[in-house]
Amino acid sequence: MWLRFSTKKLDHYNRKELDRQFKNPDSNFKIAIVVDMWLTGFDVPFLDSIYIDKPIQRHNLIQTISRVNRKCEGKDKGLVVDYIGIKQQMNLALAYYSKADQQNIEEIAQSLVVVRDHLDLLGRLFHTFDTKPYFTGEPLAQLNTLNMAAEFVQLTDKLEKRFMALVKRLKAAYDICSGSETLTQNERDWVHFYLAVRSIVFKLTRGNAPDTAQMNAKVRAMIAEALKADGVEEVFKLGDDTAEAVDIFNEDYLAKLEKIKLPNTKIKLLQQLLAKAIEDFKKVNKAKGMDFSKKFKALVDRYNERKEDDVLVSNVLEDFTDEIINLLQALKDEKASFKDLDIDFEEKAFYDILKLLASKYDFEYPEDKLITLSKAVKAIVDDKAKYTDWSQRDDIKAGLKVDLILALAQHGYPPVDRDEVYKEILEQAENFKKYRSS
Repeated sequence: MWLRFSTKKLDHYNRKELDRQFKNPDSNFKIAIVVDMWLTGFDVPFLDSIYIDKPIQRHNLIQTISRVNRKCEGKDKGLVVDYIGIKQQMNLALAYYSKADQQNIEEIAQSLVVVRDHLDLLGRLFHTFDTKPYFTGEPLAQLNTLNMAAEFVQLTDKLEKRFMALVKRLKAAYDICSGSETLTQNERDWVHFYLAVRSIVFKLTRGNAPDTAQMNAKVRAMIAEALKADGVEEVFKLGDDTAEAVDIFNEDYLAKLEKIKLPNTKIKLLQQLLAKAIEDFKKVNKAKGMDFSKKFKALVDRYNERKEDDVLVSNVLEDFTDEIINLLQALKDEKASFKDLDIDFEEKAFYDILKLLASKYDFEYPEDKLITLSKAVKAIVDDKAKYTDWSQRDDIKAGLKVDLILALAQHGYPPVDRDEVYKEILEQAENFKKYRSS
Protein backbone atom coordinates (compact mmCIF):
# COMPACT_ATOMS: atom_id res chain seq x y z
CA MET A 1 0.00 0.00 0.00
CA TRP A 2 1.23 3.53 -0.72
CA LEU A 3 -0.15 7.00 0.00
CA ARG A 4 0.59 10.54 -1.12
CA PHE A 5 -0.05 13.35 1.38
CA SER A 6 1.15 16.51 3.10
CA THR A 7 0.64 17.79 6.65
CA LYS A 8 -1.75 20.52 5.47
CA LYS A 9 -4.33 17.94 4.41
CA LEU A 10 -4.21 15.74 7.50
CA ASP A 11 -5.99 16.15 10.78
CA HIS A 12 -4.27 15.16 14.02
CA TYR A 13 -5.90 11.73 14.25
CA ASN A 14 -5.07 10.68 10.68
CA ARG A 15 -1.51 11.94 11.00
CA LYS A 16 -1.03 9.96 14.22
CA GLU A 17 -2.52 6.78 12.73
CA LEU A 18 -0.34 7.02 9.60
CA ASP A 19 2.72 7.53 11.82
CA ARG A 20 1.85 4.37 13.72
CA GLN A 21 1.22 2.26 10.65
CA PHE A 22 4.35 3.35 8.77
CA LYS A 23 6.52 2.51 11.79
CA ASN A 24 4.98 -0.95 12.12
CA PRO A 25 7.13 -3.51 10.26
CA ASP A 26 4.10 -5.80 9.90
CA SER A 27 1.92 -3.15 8.25
CA ASN A 28 1.27 -3.28 4.50
CA PHE A 29 1.83 0.50 4.37
CA LYS A 30 5.30 0.43 2.77
CA ILE A 31 5.53 3.44 0.43
CA ALA A 32 4.73 7.09 1.23
CA ILE A 33 5.07 10.04 -1.13
CA VAL A 34 5.37 13.05 1.16
CA VAL A 35 5.50 16.79 0.55
CA ASP A 36 6.56 18.41 3.81
CA MET A 37 6.54 15.77 6.53
CA TRP A 38 8.57 12.85 7.91
CA LEU A 39 11.81 14.31 6.54
CA THR A 40 13.31 15.21 9.94
CA GLY A 41 12.83 13.84 13.42
CA PHE A 42 10.96 10.74 12.14
CA ASP A 43 12.71 7.47 12.98
CA VAL A 44 11.85 4.20 11.18
CA PRO A 45 14.92 1.92 11.59
CA PHE A 46 13.87 -0.62 8.91
CA LEU A 47 13.31 2.10 6.24
CA ASP A 48 15.87 1.36 3.52
CA SER A 49 15.05 3.64 0.54
CA ILE A 50 14.25 7.30 0.02
CA TYR A 51 13.57 9.13 -3.26
CA ILE A 52 14.25 12.87 -3.31
CA ASP A 53 12.77 15.31 -5.85
CA LYS A 54 12.84 18.61 -3.93
CA PRO A 55 15.74 20.97 -3.09
CA ILE A 56 17.14 20.41 0.43
CA GLN A 57 20.29 21.87 1.97
CA ARG A 58 22.60 21.75 4.98
CA HIS A 59 21.35 20.03 8.14
CA ASN A 60 17.88 19.42 6.64
CA LEU A 61 19.53 17.37 3.90
CA ILE A 62 21.69 15.46 6.39
CA GLN A 63 18.66 14.69 8.56
CA THR A 64 16.61 13.67 5.51
CA ILE A 65 19.09 11.14 4.13
CA SER A 66 19.62 9.94 7.70
CA ARG A 67 16.11 8.47 7.58
CA VAL A 68 17.61 5.43 5.79
CA ASN A 69 20.90 5.06 7.69
CA ARG A 70 19.48 3.60 10.91
CA LYS A 71 20.74 0.20 12.03
CA CYS A 72 18.20 -2.60 11.85
CA GLU A 73 18.40 -6.39 11.82
CA GLY A 74 18.43 -7.69 8.25
CA LYS A 75 19.43 -4.31 6.81
CA ASP A 76 23.01 -3.57 5.76
CA LYS A 77 22.63 -0.27 3.89
CA GLY A 78 20.25 2.54 2.93
CA LEU A 79 19.50 3.75 -0.61
CA VAL A 80 19.08 7.42 -1.59
CA VAL A 81 17.69 7.98 -5.10
CA ASP A 82 18.38 11.51 -6.37
CA TYR A 83 15.93 12.80 -9.00
CA ILE A 84 16.96 16.46 -9.17
CA GLY A 85 20.72 16.54 -8.65
CA ILE A 86 21.35 17.08 -4.94
CA LYS A 87 24.76 15.42 -5.04
CA GLN A 88 26.59 18.75 -4.91
CA GLN A 89 24.47 19.94 -1.99
CA MET A 90 25.01 16.60 -0.25
CA ASN A 91 28.78 16.87 -0.66
CA LEU A 92 28.67 20.42 0.71
CA ALA A 93 26.53 19.30 3.62
CA LEU A 94 28.76 16.33 4.37
CA ALA A 95 31.82 18.57 4.20
CA TYR A 96 30.15 21.12 6.43
CA TYR A 97 29.34 18.54 9.07
CA SER A 98 32.46 16.43 8.55
CA LYS A 99 34.76 15.87 11.51
CA ALA A 100 37.51 17.21 9.29
CA ASP A 101 35.73 20.54 9.13
CA GLN A 102 37.14 22.26 12.19
CA GLN A 103 34.88 25.31 11.85
CA ASN A 104 31.78 23.13 11.95
CA ILE A 105 33.11 21.17 14.92
CA GLU A 106 33.57 24.45 16.73
CA GLU A 107 30.03 25.55 15.80
CA ILE A 108 28.53 22.34 17.17
CA ALA A 109 30.74 22.53 20.26
CA GLN A 110 29.65 26.11 20.89
CA SER A 111 26.02 25.13 20.43
CA LEU A 112 26.40 22.32 22.96
CA VAL A 113 27.73 24.87 25.45
CA VAL A 114 24.75 27.17 24.76
CA VAL A 115 22.27 24.29 25.14
CA ARG A 116 23.75 23.24 28.47
CA ASP A 117 24.03 26.82 29.71
CA HIS A 118 20.37 27.47 28.88
CA LEU A 119 19.25 24.20 30.45
CA ASP A 120 21.00 25.40 33.60
CA LEU A 121 19.39 28.86 33.41
CA LEU A 122 15.96 27.33 32.85
CA GLY A 123 16.57 24.91 35.71
CA ARG A 124 17.22 27.88 37.98
CA LEU A 125 14.03 29.51 36.69
CA PHE A 126 12.10 26.35 37.60
CA HIS A 127 13.87 25.67 40.91
CA THR A 128 10.63 26.14 42.88
CA PHE A 129 8.54 24.10 40.44
CA ASP A 130 8.16 20.33 40.77
CA THR A 131 8.93 18.83 37.34
CA LYS A 132 9.38 15.28 38.62
CA PRO A 133 5.87 14.01 37.65
CA TYR A 134 6.58 14.89 33.99
CA PHE A 135 9.60 12.58 33.88
CA THR A 136 8.48 9.78 36.21
CA GLY A 137 4.69 9.97 36.53
CA GLU A 138 1.77 8.38 34.74
CA PRO A 139 0.39 10.03 31.56
CA LEU A 140 -2.21 12.07 33.48
CA ALA A 141 0.44 13.35 35.89
CA GLN A 142 2.66 14.27 32.93
CA LEU A 143 -0.16 16.24 31.32
CA ASN A 144 -0.94 18.04 34.57
CA THR A 145 2.73 18.92 34.98
CA LEU A 146 2.87 20.45 31.51
CA ASN A 147 -0.24 22.51 32.26
CA MET A 148 1.06 23.63 35.63
CA ALA A 149 4.45 24.50 34.09
CA ALA A 150 2.74 26.69 31.46
CA GLU A 151 0.73 28.33 34.25
CA PHE A 152 3.92 28.79 36.30
CA VAL A 153 5.77 30.72 33.58
CA GLN A 154 2.74 33.01 33.13
CA LEU A 155 2.77 34.18 36.76
CA THR A 156 4.17 37.52 35.63
CA ASP A 157 4.78 39.08 32.24
CA LYS A 158 8.48 39.44 33.09
CA LEU A 159 8.83 35.74 33.93
CA GLU A 160 6.94 34.70 30.81
CA LYS A 161 9.09 36.83 28.50
CA ARG A 162 12.32 35.60 30.13
CA PHE A 163 11.24 31.97 29.80
CA MET A 164 10.16 32.36 26.16
CA ALA A 165 13.42 34.12 25.25
CA LEU A 166 15.58 31.48 26.97
CA VAL A 167 13.78 28.59 25.25
CA LYS A 168 13.95 30.35 21.88
CA ARG A 169 17.73 30.59 22.24
CA LEU A 170 17.87 27.00 23.52
CA LYS A 171 16.01 25.79 20.43
CA ALA A 172 18.28 27.73 18.05
CA ALA A 173 21.34 26.06 19.58
CA TYR A 174 19.68 22.64 19.77
CA ASP A 175 18.83 22.84 16.05
CA ILE A 176 22.57 22.88 15.32
CA CYS A 177 23.78 20.20 17.71
CA SER A 178 20.74 17.90 18.01
CA GLY A 179 22.57 15.19 16.06
CA SER A 180 25.57 15.23 18.37
CA GLU A 181 26.19 11.98 20.22
CA THR A 182 27.55 13.91 23.20
CA LEU A 183 24.04 15.09 24.12
CA THR A 184 22.65 12.72 26.74
CA GLN A 185 19.09 11.41 26.62
CA ASN A 186 18.41 13.23 29.88
CA GLU A 187 19.47 16.52 28.29
CA ARG A 188 17.26 15.84 25.27
CA ASP A 189 14.31 15.07 27.55
CA TRP A 190 14.74 18.41 29.33
CA VAL A 191 15.00 20.25 26.01
CA HIS A 192 11.74 18.63 24.89
CA PHE A 193 10.07 19.51 28.18
CA TYR A 194 10.90 23.21 27.86
CA LEU A 195 9.95 23.25 24.17
CA ALA A 196 6.62 21.62 25.05
CA VAL A 197 5.86 24.24 27.71
CA ARG A 198 6.84 27.02 25.30
CA SER A 199 4.51 25.59 22.65
CA ILE A 200 1.56 25.62 25.06
CA VAL A 201 2.23 29.22 26.12
CA PHE A 202 2.77 30.22 22.48
CA LYS A 203 -0.59 28.69 21.56
CA LEU A 204 -2.30 30.60 24.34
CA THR A 205 -0.75 33.95 23.46
CA ARG A 206 -0.34 33.84 19.68
CA GLY A 207 -2.60 31.08 18.44
CA ASN A 208 -0.05 28.66 16.94
CA ALA A 209 2.30 26.08 18.41
CA PRO A 210 5.92 26.04 17.19
CA ASP A 211 8.88 23.91 18.31
CA THR A 212 7.19 20.54 17.83
CA ALA A 213 9.00 19.40 14.69
CA GLN A 214 11.99 17.91 16.53
CA MET A 215 9.97 16.31 19.30
CA ASN A 216 9.09 12.67 19.18
CA ALA A 217 5.48 11.68 18.55
CA LYS A 218 4.85 11.06 22.26
CA VAL A 219 5.79 14.61 23.29
CA ARG A 220 3.83 16.15 20.39
CA ALA A 221 0.78 14.17 21.42
CA MET A 222 1.27 15.28 25.02
CA ILE A 223 1.19 18.93 23.97
CA ALA A 224 -2.11 18.44 22.16
CA GLU A 225 -3.58 16.54 25.10
CA ALA A 226 -2.27 19.06 27.63
CA LEU A 227 -4.05 21.86 25.81
CA LYS A 228 -7.27 19.88 25.57
CA ALA A 229 -7.07 18.88 29.22
CA ASP A 230 -7.67 22.44 30.37
CA GLY A 231 -10.36 23.33 27.91
CA VAL A 232 -7.81 25.32 25.93
CA GLU A 233 -8.78 23.36 22.84
CA GLU A 234 -11.05 26.35 22.19
CA VAL A 235 -7.92 28.27 21.13
CA PHE A 236 -7.41 25.78 18.32
CA LYS A 237 -10.75 26.83 16.84
CA LEU A 238 -9.60 30.41 16.37
CA GLY A 239 -8.91 31.03 12.68
CA ASP A 240 -9.99 27.49 11.75
CA ASP A 241 -12.58 27.78 9.00
CA THR A 242 -13.48 24.09 9.33
CA ALA A 243 -14.19 24.25 13.07
CA GLU A 244 -17.74 24.52 14.29
CA ALA A 245 -18.61 28.14 15.06
CA VAL A 246 -19.00 28.96 18.74
CA ASP A 247 -20.97 31.76 20.33
CA ILE A 248 -18.62 33.25 22.92
CA PHE A 249 -21.47 35.40 24.24
CA ASN A 250 -23.46 32.31 25.15
CA GLU A 251 -23.81 31.77 28.92
CA ASP A 252 -23.29 28.01 28.57
CA TYR A 253 -20.07 28.58 26.66
CA LEU A 254 -18.75 30.98 29.31
CA ALA A 255 -19.68 28.44 31.97
CA LYS A 256 -17.56 25.91 30.09
CA LEU A 257 -14.59 28.27 30.16
CA GLU A 258 -15.19 28.92 33.84
CA LYS A 259 -14.27 25.29 34.55
CA ILE A 260 -10.65 25.96 33.59
CA LYS A 261 -8.83 25.80 36.92
CA LEU A 262 -5.59 27.57 35.98
CA PRO A 263 -6.21 31.34 36.32
CA ASN A 264 -3.50 32.69 33.99
CA THR A 265 -4.38 30.11 31.35
CA LYS A 266 -8.04 31.10 31.62
CA ILE A 267 -7.18 34.80 31.30
CA LYS A 268 -5.04 34.20 28.19
CA LEU A 269 -7.82 32.20 26.58
CA LEU A 270 -10.43 34.86 27.38
CA GLN A 271 -8.06 37.50 25.97
CA GLN A 272 -7.83 35.65 22.66
CA LEU A 273 -11.57 35.15 22.45
CA LEU A 274 -12.35 38.76 23.33
CA ALA A 275 -9.72 40.08 20.91
CA LYS A 276 -11.29 38.05 18.09
CA ALA A 277 -14.80 39.22 19.04
CA ILE A 278 -13.67 42.85 18.97
CA GLU A 279 -11.92 42.42 15.61
CA ASP A 280 -15.07 40.88 14.14
CA PHE A 281 -17.18 43.73 15.52
CA LYS A 282 -14.74 46.30 14.16
CA LYS A 283 -15.26 44.94 10.63
CA VAL A 284 -18.82 46.27 10.78
CA ASN A 285 -18.59 49.11 13.27
CA LYS A 286 -15.13 50.68 13.10
CA ALA A 287 -15.82 53.57 15.49
CA LYS A 288 -17.22 51.54 18.38
CA GLY A 289 -14.80 48.73 17.63
CA MET A 290 -11.84 51.09 18.11
CA ASP A 291 -13.31 52.18 21.42
CA PHE A 292 -13.50 48.59 22.63
CA SER A 293 -9.97 47.96 21.35
CA LYS A 294 -8.64 50.79 23.53
CA LYS A 295 -10.45 49.49 26.61
CA PHE A 296 -9.18 45.98 25.93
CA LYS A 297 -5.58 47.16 25.47
CA ALA A 298 -5.71 49.08 28.76
CA LEU A 299 -6.96 45.94 30.52
CA VAL A 300 -4.26 43.71 29.00
CA ASP A 301 -1.56 46.26 29.84
CA ARG A 302 -2.64 46.28 33.48
CA TYR A 303 -2.60 42.49 33.54
CA ASN A 304 0.91 42.40 32.06
CA GLU A 305 2.16 45.03 34.52
CA ARG A 306 0.97 43.17 37.62
CA LYS A 307 3.53 42.97 40.42
CA GLU A 308 5.20 39.74 41.50
CA ASP A 309 3.64 40.14 44.96
CA ASP A 310 0.18 40.17 43.36
CA VAL A 311 0.49 36.68 41.90
CA LEU A 312 0.02 35.18 45.35
CA VAL A 313 -3.25 37.04 45.85
CA SER A 314 -5.89 34.93 44.14
CA ASN A 315 -8.48 37.72 43.94
CA VAL A 316 -6.12 39.79 41.75
CA LEU A 317 -6.40 37.27 38.89
CA GLU A 318 -10.08 36.74 39.64
CA ASP A 319 -10.60 40.49 39.23
CA PHE A 320 -8.86 40.44 35.84
CA THR A 321 -11.06 37.53 34.75
CA ASP A 322 -14.18 39.40 35.89
CA GLU A 323 -13.10 42.55 34.03
CA ILE A 324 -12.58 40.62 30.79
CA ILE A 325 -16.00 38.97 31.13
CA ASN A 326 -17.54 42.39 31.92
CA LEU A 327 -15.98 43.85 28.77
CA LEU A 328 -17.28 40.85 26.83
CA GLN A 329 -20.76 41.52 28.24
CA ALA A 330 -20.47 45.23 27.34
CA LEU A 331 -19.59 44.23 23.77
CA LYS A 332 -22.60 41.91 23.71
CA ASP A 333 -24.86 44.73 24.92
CA GLU A 334 -23.39 47.12 22.33
CA LYS A 335 -24.02 44.65 19.52
CA ALA A 336 -27.69 44.49 20.55
CA SER A 337 -28.13 48.27 21.10
CA PHE A 338 -29.46 48.90 17.57
CA LYS A 339 -32.81 47.38 18.60
CA ASP A 340 -33.64 50.42 20.75
CA LEU A 341 -33.18 52.81 17.80
CA ASP A 342 -35.42 51.09 15.24
CA ILE A 343 -32.45 50.50 12.91
CA ASP A 344 -30.53 47.35 12.03
CA PHE A 345 -27.10 46.24 13.27
CA GLU A 346 -25.26 47.55 10.20
CA GLU A 347 -27.10 50.90 10.16
CA LYS A 348 -26.05 51.31 13.79
CA ALA A 349 -22.41 51.37 12.63
CA PHE A 350 -23.08 54.50 10.58
CA TYR A 351 -25.24 56.01 13.32
CA ASP A 352 -22.31 55.64 15.73
CA ILE A 353 -19.73 57.29 13.46
CA LEU A 354 -22.11 60.17 12.66
CA LYS A 355 -22.84 60.73 16.35
CA LEU A 356 -19.17 60.42 17.30
CA LEU A 357 -18.12 63.03 14.73
CA ALA A 358 -20.78 65.47 15.94
CA SER A 359 -19.31 65.20 19.43
CA LYS A 360 -15.70 65.23 18.25
CA TYR A 361 -16.10 68.35 16.11
CA ASP A 362 -18.56 70.03 18.49
CA PHE A 363 -21.71 70.54 16.44
CA GLU A 364 -25.36 69.73 17.14
CA TYR A 365 -27.44 67.38 15.00
CA PRO A 366 -30.97 66.16 15.88
CA GLU A 367 -31.34 62.51 16.95
CA ASP A 368 -34.20 61.73 14.57
CA LYS A 369 -32.27 63.14 11.61
CA LEU A 370 -29.21 61.15 12.71
CA ILE A 371 -31.19 57.91 12.42
CA THR A 372 -32.58 58.88 9.01
CA LEU A 373 -29.12 59.80 7.74
CA SER A 374 -27.55 56.58 8.99
CA LYS A 375 -30.11 54.61 6.96
CA ALA A 376 -29.40 56.71 3.87
CA VAL A 377 -25.62 56.25 4.17
CA LYS A 378 -25.96 52.50 4.59
CA ALA A 379 -28.24 52.35 1.52
CA ILE A 380 -25.55 54.07 -0.56
CA VAL A 381 -22.91 51.58 0.57
CA ASP A 382 -25.28 48.67 -0.16
CA ASP A 383 -25.77 50.01 -3.68
CA LYS A 384 -22.03 49.94 -4.32
CA ALA A 385 -21.68 46.48 -2.69
CA LYS A 386 -23.05 44.84 -5.84
CA TYR A 387 -19.67 45.50 -7.49
CA THR A 388 -17.46 42.72 -6.13
CA ASP A 389 -14.28 44.28 -7.53
CA TRP A 390 -14.94 47.74 -6.04
CA SER A 391 -11.61 47.87 -4.16
CA GLN A 392 -9.71 47.66 -7.46
CA ARG A 393 -11.91 50.15 -9.27
CA ASP A 394 -11.21 53.84 -8.72
CA ASP A 395 -14.46 54.79 -10.47
CA ILE A 396 -16.55 52.84 -7.90
CA LYS A 397 -14.67 54.37 -4.97
CA ALA A 398 -14.99 57.84 -6.45
CA GLY A 399 -18.71 57.28 -7.01
CA LEU A 400 -19.12 56.15 -3.41
CA LYS A 401 -17.39 59.31 -2.19
CA VAL A 402 -19.51 61.62 -4.36
CA ASP A 403 -22.78 59.91 -3.37
CA LEU A 404 -21.87 60.16 0.33
CA ILE A 405 -21.00 63.85 0.10
CA LEU A 406 -24.28 64.60 -1.74
CA ALA A 407 -26.31 62.64 0.81
CA LEU A 408 -24.62 64.38 3.74
CA ALA A 409 -25.26 67.77 2.13
CA GLN A 410 -28.91 66.90 1.46
CA HIS A 411 -29.37 66.07 5.16
CA GLY A 412 -27.44 69.14 6.36
CA TYR A 413 -24.59 67.14 7.87
CA PRO A 414 -22.31 68.57 9.08
CA PRO A 415 -23.77 72.06 9.53
CA VAL A 416 -20.33 73.51 8.78
CA ASP A 417 -18.10 71.94 6.14
CA ARG A 418 -15.23 69.93 7.66
CA ASP A 419 -13.04 67.82 5.38
CA GLU A 420 -12.14 65.59 8.37
CA VAL A 421 -15.81 64.62 8.77
CA TYR A 422 -16.12 63.46 5.18
CA LYS A 423 -12.82 61.58 5.45
CA GLU A 424 -13.84 59.62 8.57
CA ILE A 425 -17.30 58.75 7.23
CA LEU A 426 -15.71 57.53 4.00
CA GLU A 427 -13.22 55.39 6.00
CA GLN A 428 -16.11 53.77 7.90
CA ALA A 429 -17.98 53.17 4.64
CA GLU A 430 -14.96 51.58 2.94
CA ASN A 431 -14.16 49.51 6.03
CA PHE A 432 -17.74 48.24 6.12
CA LYS A 433 -17.79 47.55 2.40
CA LYS A 434 -14.40 45.80 2.45
CA TYR A 435 -15.51 43.12 4.89
CA ARG A 436 -19.00 42.99 3.42
CA SER A 437 -17.45 41.95 0.11
CA SER A 438 -14.92 39.49 1.53
